[in-house]
Amino acid sequence: MQPPLEFQPNILAVNDGPLQQVKYLHQSRPTEPLEALRQRYEADGYLFLKGVLPRADVLKARHEYFTMMQQTGVLEENTDPVQGIFNQLKSPAEFPGIGAGGAGKNGRPGGENAAQFVDLAIEAHYRDWYAEEFCRHPALLEFIARFTGWDADTLGLRRSLLRNNIPGTKPIGVHYDQIFLRHGEPTSVTAWVPIGDIKVCGGGLIYLEDGDPVGVACEEDFKKKANAAGLSDDEAKDAFNSNMMATGLLSEYPLEFARENQRSWLVAEYEAGDVVLHKPHTV
Repeated sequence: MQPPLEFQPNILAVNDGPLQQVKYLHQSRPTEPLEALRQRYEADGYLFLKGVLPRADVLKARHEYFTMMQQTGVLEENTDPVQGIFNQLKSPAEFPGIGAGGAGKNGRPGGENAAQFVDLAIEAHYRDWYAEEFCRHPALLEFIARFTGWDADTLGLRRSLLRNNIPGTKPIGVHYDQIFLRHGEPTSVTAWVPIGDIKVCGGGLIYLEDGDPVGVACEEDFKKKANAAGLSDDEAKDAFNSNMMATGLLSEYPLEFARENQRSWLVAEYEAGDVVLHKPHTV
């Protein structure tokens, strides 16, 4: 068990201020009985697993990524790329986060001033070290196959998202994944995999406590509004329809969202090799 999380002002913060109602994610091990893990996943909407992937394989992907991005000047000079140390002499505007908050639904983040960084960040999705070796890592696929019972029928979505963000830029807002997968049934399992170690205050993914029912309720609300507005089935399935924010997000303000739903945010210190599985409506 982890010790109680002591709140330190301005250490953990989101778009609308410091986090105050904060708890730890519940840790699990992939070696625990599968039925116990499944029950935890159903109850919590997520499963935070320690050490699913070999640490060396995760750091190899990290090294490949930052070696590829190094030419943009994003890294501090004379540092090892695998460290991923941001060059503080550069403006954050030159390195917009892929998949982070943005002004429009399909706009190119950062404009032409950030063209090289954005183009390389997108290209990284198609490199073998990411698309094949990392996303299709045998240890991850094997665990998912056993955990879900899908066995040989386990398939990875063709589209994945290799997110990046640097100090001082805007993180992604409040969301659940089914918002962006509406043309499929809500039966998928998301694997969120940190590519390296992340301290509690290092910008890792945070989860809303008991957030799956909140996401389900939001989805039902969207459907009712879509029907009332007379939207077609295709329009209603679009994550950017007229009833949603331009970015497809639930909110840009996590503190306000947590207060409205009377819940805490859950955080963790992640290590290379960890994996978090979560349900399609988990916030």
